[in-house]
Amino acid sequence: MTETVPKIRMRGLCKAFGDKVVLDGLDLDVGQSESVVVIGGSGTGKSVMLKCILGLLHPEAGSIQVDGEEVVGLHGQDLERVRRKFGMLFQNAALFDSMPVWENVAFGLVQGQAVPRNEAKEIALAKLAAVGLGMNVGELWPAELSGGMRKRVGLARAIATTPEIIFFDEPTTGLDPIMGDVINDLIVKCVRELGATALSITHDMASARKIADRIAMLYEGKIIWAGPTAEVDRSGNPYVEQFIHGNAEGPIEMEVRAL
Repeated sequence: MTETVPKIRMRGLCKAFGDKVVLDGLDLDVGQSESVVVIGGSGTGKSVMLKCILGLLHPEAGSIQVDGEEVVGLHGQDLERVRRKFGMLFQNAALFDSMPVWENVAFGLVQGQAVPRNEAKEIALAKLAAVGLGMNVGELWPAELSGGMRKRVGLARAIATTPEIIFFDEPTTGLDPIMGDVINDLIVKCVRELGATALSITHDMASARKIADRIAMLYEGKIIWAGPTAEVDRSGNPYVEQFIHGNAEGPIEMEVRAL
């Protein structure tokens, strides 16, 4: 029986900044059309992991494979070829304030795929509709949007190029619980309709439970537990249990400076 090649495979991934070791032998697979959420506290290296996959940071050691192809060390056109498989929803949406909404959504189509502007605008408006925003929103400027609308525009941009893999960086940060749940539902809907693979990072357990097929916890540079979402409450791992219940007491010690 032939083993299925993971969409993303990381092995022994190490990344440090000076004396501070952030990733210390991280291993993780993300399967075809699977949604994996990596949980962990602030500063545990979740964003660094994503940046290594995207080629924005270069690990000191380890392997990252996308569709079985090693991407560590790729540069130029080879790296761009792999990046064309990716879509990204940034933590704060990261919209360009100097562009109207539709141009933000169409940015990857126009700049990355040389799609004519009129065609790109039609696609952008269709993607805005897919996340529940009307055509009129396309003509607004980012400064005119609420936080929830910015997230939805960011999601529309992430799916505009029909990516094979979508990364979600803290998708519900800064949103109230109701709007956060709306965004979670849209993520599930859009990923399913695209048949895409999703890798998300968050410390929001409500979001993780909603969008993940599988949850992995990152602590001290390593994945210390991974399993189906339904099993996270019975992981038997004291670090996972402390994190998901938000307990101050436990094996995870937070640095607190005296005033």
